[in-house]
Amino acid sequence: MHTDIQERSRQLVQALHQHKKDFHSVVPFDLHIEPVTVFDLTGQNEELTSLDLSNTHNMNEYIFGMMKRDHTRLGIGRYDEDRVIYKRSELFDTSQDDRTIHLGIDLWVEAGMPVNAPLASRVHSFQDNNNFGDYGPTIILEHELDGVVFYTLYGHLSRESLENISVGQEISAGEEFATVGNFPINGDWPPHLHFQIVLDMGEKTGDFPGVASIQERDYYTSLCPDPNMILGLVQTDTV
Repeated sequence: MHTDIQERSRQLVQALHQHKKDFHSVVPFDLHIEPVTVFDLTGQNEELTSLDLSNTHNMNEYIFGMMKRDHTRLGIGRYDEDRVIYKRSELFDTSQDDRTIHLGIDLWVEAGMPVNAPLASRVHSFQDNNNFGDYGPTIILEHELDGVVFYTLYGHLSRESLENISVGQEISAGEEFATVGNFPINGDWPPHLHFQIVLDMGEKTGDFPGVASIQERDYYTSLCPDPNMILGLVQTDTV
């Protein structure tokens, strides 16, 4: 791993910890106390692997059926999870190594849910990643904390979220700037927000890998540290 990435990642993690009480919720719930359903999206979940994962309606019924059973309005897809669900799309197959390691946290909520900026931001870039299994409409915000510049990525948005936004636009902490999309517009997933921290966008705009191969796991988890440092979900042992 590049020493520069390691050091910058360390500085970012330190800044996020120092400001952990300052972040606004990215959805209109208090994530410190909101009851959640935490999903197991690995190959160990036999109930999930018995489904036809290429059928979004089936997956949607599974996700929201579990939340209805638990009487929750928020489901959680875990960070750094080795997932089986990406087998539903050729997008995650490469010539050498399949990408299965999730680099964000998923917030499974109803379509149309407002999405808020967790801290002061400017719009870095946005685009519609319109492929089966992809992000769909995506917005990337740029931030600075204690001199450390970093980014947050919001995937699976509504197409309307891209209509009144511009590169360089300033967004205040807590301000609504998007809404959660529905399938098939959102990359053909059950409605949810993919939230990810990115240390360095490089030359990328409007897109950044949200899933890594096992071989690149260490590099990408340093480049994209745990989003729960911003979200503050109470179930830290399971998220």
